[in-house]
Amino acid sequence: MATNQLLFSDPFCNPFTSIDQNGGRRRRIILNSSRRRIKWRSIVSSRGNTDHVCRMSISEEFFGSSISADHKVEQLCPLSSSNRPISHDNNDANKSRLAKTLFMSGTDTSISPMEWAMSLLLNNPKTLDKARAELDAFVGQDRLLDESDLPNLKYLQCIINETLRLYPSGPLLVPRESSDDCTIGGFYIPSGTMLLVNAWAIHRDPNVWKDPELFKPERFESSTVGTEGYKFIPFGSGRRKCPGSIMSMSIVKLTLGALIQCFEWERISEEKVDMHEGSGITMHKTIPLETVCKPRQSLIHVLNKL
Repeated sequence: MATNQLLFSDPFCNPFTSIDQNGGRRRRIILNSSRRRIKWRSIVSSRGNTDHVCRMSISEEFFGSSISADHKVEQLCPLSSSNRPISHDNNDANKSRLAKTLFMSGTDTSISPMEWAMSLLLNNPKTLDKARAELDAFVGQDRLLDESDLPNLKYLQCIINETLRLYPSGPLLVPRESSDDCTIGGFYIPSGTMLLVNAWAIHRDPNVWKDPELFKPERFESSTVGTEGYKFIPFGSGRRKCPGSIMSMSIVKLTLGALIQCFEWERISEEKVDMHEGSGITMHKTIPLETVCKPRQSLIHVLNKL
């Protein structure tokens, strides 16, 4: 009874605009969701092996065009290009897990930089105003920004890069392991040694960055900054670089841009937003961000159309 009340009772609906005694709206949502799952299973079953699923899942929209499709498949599905036999036991479940990993694993690492970026902007209102001016210049106030606008929003990209420099989502990146004995910087490293790359420390190294503790998005206005060696590696590097980095950056840029474009933002008090870092695999704020926002008067007519 409790489950039925949770799923199909009136609280799911708006009590001021509709009455849904039999839970029809909720039932339609569940039915549509089931249809999507059935459609996905039919797509998966029409592919004979994991290699086909990988190729079906990879698109230029997410991974760009700088590398070949075959190389992308090798990065995501190394078993597909090796000589090792692939087990087909419970293969539908394996393929479903692969798809879920591609589309869901970056949720936490996309949310974190958005919260840090908004915190930094609230503590630096001139930077926030400059970002909003860029959005008004390239997007205008008659529509919401979309993906086609992203290449023009250079300063917004600088803000995101500077946020990831100061507060990388994965401060220690993904663990590595040496496959052979080697010597690096005079230190002997035996095979099988686990290595954690401290991206947080690299991004704040005063020997690499000028004024590393300051929030200065303008440092990324030069096209060469961050591409020299391994001074800026928020997504890692090499074969174990995050395969969803381009998709994640697009999500963060679209979301942060929409928040700046559509709303006026203020701190809840005169004190600056607390910027202490929490502990964990991903870097979150110790104190979650709280802020005050209101729709921009010039964008209300656009928001009313949503």
